[in-house]
Amino acid sequence: MATVLAAARDVWSFANDIEITLEANPTSVEAHRFEGYAKHGVNRVSLGVQALNNTDLRKLGRLHSVEEAQDAFGIARQNFERVSFDLIYGRQTQSLSDWQQELGQALDMAVDHLSLYQLTIEEGTAFWDRAERGNLRGLPTDDLGADLYHLTQTMCEDAGFIAYEVSNHARAGAESLHNRLYWRGGDYAGIGPGAHGRLTIDGQRIATDSWKQPEAWLRAVQATTGVRSETPMSQLDIADERLIMGLRLLEGLYIDDVTHLIDWSKFRTFESDGLVWQSEKKFGATKKGRPVLNYLISQLAKA
Repeated sequence: MATVLAAARDVWSFANDIEITLEANPTSVEAHRFEGYAKHGVNRVSLGVQALNNTDLRKLGRLHSVEEAQDAFGIARQNFERVSFDLIYGRQTQSLSDWQQELGQALDMAVDHLSLYQLTIEEGTAFWDRAERGNLRGLPTDDLGADLYHLTQTMCEDAGFIAYEVSNHARAGAESLHNRLYWRGGDYAGIGPGAHGRLTIDGQRIATDSWKQPEAWLRAVQATTGVRSETPMSQLDIADERLIMGLRLLEGLYIDDVTHLIDWSKFRTFESDGLVWQSEKKFGATKKGRPVLNYLISQLAKA
């Protein structure tokens, strides 16, 4: 970590209020490294807790227990200015009351930031394969999934954790700076196996893609760089990403960035239905519209 941050300092200047976030597994092995990470500049840690239930942790394939995660969280609080953790809900056989109890426990633990993701089964994953074989029983119905989402928003808001992004909740001033940069369409360098980046060079936005396999990436680095491809992005590509990412934010996105992409007749229909809002310079999804965000994006984009 010290080597990586030193290299970054050599290439870029650091802001006085820089946020350096480390994503970590809440295991005892990882927790013992926290003091060293903090010593070398990490000032925020995000723990992949995923569940506060040992049975579900095993189903999710996690290697830690609830007790181990709680211990790691305590050690993190001793070493870092800011600590966040992730939970997944909408898990197998999880009821509304189960999640209410677990989320209440999480909010009691949390400092100023929580990431709460509803379980989705993505093609190409082990979960997808299990589902295709009929071995992933007890997933929530659409109605229960909607109830779980609304309960999450209500409980977090009541506790002072505002959903500044669809799945991310924070107290005022504790929003994640680097994540918000992605959603606002800023530049970021993707470094390491499988990393993607978006960089603006001489006025052209470039999408970068690194080699996925660590061995292939290392060989490429030793020869030139670990970047496998650099693809210039069209204005339509850029606007499409801005729409997909920006609508996730409570603050919305700037109209001028995507105005040529939007089907404004559909926008007005959604606006009259209370699903989207518009101000002089920005627009976004309302509280009513955020649960159907994917649908809104698919309908608003002309392409």
